[in-house]
Amino acid sequence: MTSRRLTVAGRVALLIRAGLISGLVISGLSYPLAALAGMGVKAGTDALQAMPEELTEVPSAQTTYVYANDGKTLLTMFYEEHRKQTALKQMSPYITKAIVASEDSRFYEHNGVDAKGVARAFVANQKAGGVSQGASTLTMQYVRMALRDSARTPKEALEATEQTAARKLREMRLAIEVEQRLGKGQILERYLNAAYFGHRAYGIFAASQVFFSKPPKNLTLTEAALLAGLVKAPSAYDPATKDQRAAKQRRNYVIDQMLKMGSITSEQAVSAKRAKIKLKLTAPPNDCVSIARKHNDWGFFCDYFKSWWREQPAFGRNTQEREENLRRGGYRVVTTIDPKIQGYAMEHVLKKEKRGSPFAHGQVVIQPGTGRVLSMAVNRRYSLDQKGNGRHSDWRTESGTKGNYPNTVNPLLGGGNMAGYQAGSTFKIFTVLAALEAGMPLSTSYYSPERFYSQYITAPGPATCGTHWCPKNSSKSMTGRQNMWSGFGKSVNTYFVQLEQRVGAAKAVKMAERLGLRWRTEVDKQLATPDHANGWGAFTLGVSDATPVEMANVFATLAAEGKYCEPLPVMSIRNPDGSHAVHAGKLVAAPRCHRELSVNVARAATDAARCVTGYGSARGSCGGWGTSEMVHATLGRPVAGKSGTTDGNKTAWFSGYTPQLAASAFVADPDNPEHVVGTSRGTISKFTVAQTLRDALKGEPKKKFTPPTEKLTW
Repeated sequence: MTSRRLTVAGRVALLIRAGLISGLVISGLSYPLAALAGMGVKAGTDALQAMPEELTEVPSAQTTYVYANDGKTLLTMFYEEHRKQTALKQMSPYITKAIVASEDSRFYEHNGVDAKGVARAFVANQKAGGVSQGASTLTMQYVRMALRDSARTPKEALEATEQTAARKLREMRLAIEVEQRLGKGQILERYLNAAYFGHRAYGIFAASQVFFSKPPKNLTLTEAALLAGLVKAPSAYDPATKDQRAAKQRRNYVIDQMLKMGSITSEQAVSAKRAKIKLKLTAPPNDCVSIARKHNDWGFFCDYFKSWWREQPAFGRNTQEREENLRRGGYRVVTTIDPKIQGYAMEHVLKKEKRGSPFAHGQVVIQPGTGRVLSMAVNRRYSLDQKGNGRHSDWRTESGTKGNYPNTVNPLLGGGNMAGYQAGSTFKIFTVLAALEAGMPLSTSYYSPERFYSQYITAPGPATCGTHWCPKNSSKSMTGRQNMWSGFGKSVNTYFVQLEQRVGAAKAVKMAERLGLRWRTEVDKQLATPDHANGWGAFTLGVSDATPVEMANVFATLAAEGKYCEPLPVMSIRNPDGSHAVHAGKLVAAPRCHRELSVNVARAATDAARCVTGYGSARGSCGGWGTSEMVHATLGRPVAGKSGTTDGNKTAWFSGYTPQLAASAFVADPDNPEHVVGTSRGTISKFTVAQTLRDALKGEPKKKFTPPTEKLTW
């Protein structure tokens, strides 16, 4: 339209040709043009010329649907306006007929502006002394919605909907432009996708789901008439109230209008008007806290997905833009969460530690070779409602504090800004890998006394000998000559401090960073710096915090023989048009993997980790026993891993893996790090991992680990 510049007279003539004819022209036009009359000819002309000649249409906000890895089980939705674009052919013919009958019975006769409607409104408004009728055609209403949706400021949004003659004139002008550019079917489709029906339902798809729990193509005559009647005033005609009289009267009015237009027969009209209003209301979930009650444990995975999304440059320049795109972009996301594995994980977690316990017991399962996060289970409910949360003894007070259990939205398993939990001896894996990469074989041995006087300088305390750090083993039986197989299998502290001294603590710290660990506390950040890392002797004993996602992925990298993959919560992401989301030429949902460790280094580390679980090493002696022999006994297939506890048993971990799956479980008090887990809970993470992997791999082949070459053995 911008290429066809028109004079004011030409524009008025265009309105006339659109249908404002005979004696109605003056009275009809005076309705919207009256506002311009008092401006004078020049001012009125300028005002008219300043109005836009072409409608700017911005895509309406659409709902993002998020599914489990089967692509069918709905996890949740994200939206500002619950809407899903729907083609006209996917709508019941009753709804198109009903909306025309309800809002614009001469829709197919006019060219955007209805002369008779304008005249009728003018007369009614003159009598009322104000605006009692609007004369808006269905096309004009669509224009108003498009102007509202494309508003960039609150002022523009107000101007798009305010009751003024200037707004009406703009709508008329743009309605004519729209009718010249689009067919009636296109206008009707866009209208039905933009209209608001109440109960946060924008567009006919959402309305059909909210009120009748069905797709719009299945709407019956009575259902379509009810929905069409809501557009005029969703609150006034809301059928989801105790008193449905207004809703029924409005529905029956629409049915009568459909009969007048010949859209239905008199028999259909009589039957439809007699019918009772029968709703099947659905409250569509929105965000992670709205996940169905039976799946509220999925909320922690959902929260992890949101954290991941906010970090992806594919969805915006910053966190705010990315989250806005999640709520408005209309994506179809298939996540990696496996309902079956999640079910097994929750079952075994809750058998060990009930939801009412102040101790959090959680587990993450990851697929090696892809990084896909298959399960995130913890003995908590993902909920904002914390009124009934329990209290537990707090070492800082006598009365105790209110704990975040059983309801919380804290990212207990990973994601967000939660530091995690001290991972204890599971960190010995980083020293093993650093040593192997430096060419030290698994047979590297040291005499390991009960207590070792290390080279590391530390502040005075119970584990110091003067100014030096002097760690000790957890039992006297560990005293003697150990190598990587036996030292790792028995978790001999004094062996690992000597190994760390030889390879360099900084290399162990760097290995952890290479395998995905991030330092979130100020203490950890400082100690991990190049100036301090080589003096961080206690690092190998796991004094730093880590999340279950991070630790599960470390061992998934070993299961994948050194192929590191970023933890990934998505299988596929599709745009509203069905195309895959792409960034920098790559699928956003594709695994992000690279070789971080050589195959032989990873295989050698696994050979040592087999000693822990009772499965036994392929190349060397495990020294007679391992700390977690119940894992292989429970799982009954090749398995490797590492347990970990901290000083005073404040946390207890186990990370285990087969060639197909890796898992990491922990038990700790997230509210009070000084709350001791105790020896009684020292094995529950081991059993949880073993039982979950057993059930998840039932029926799958028992794949074996490939042993390392002699280069890193002897």
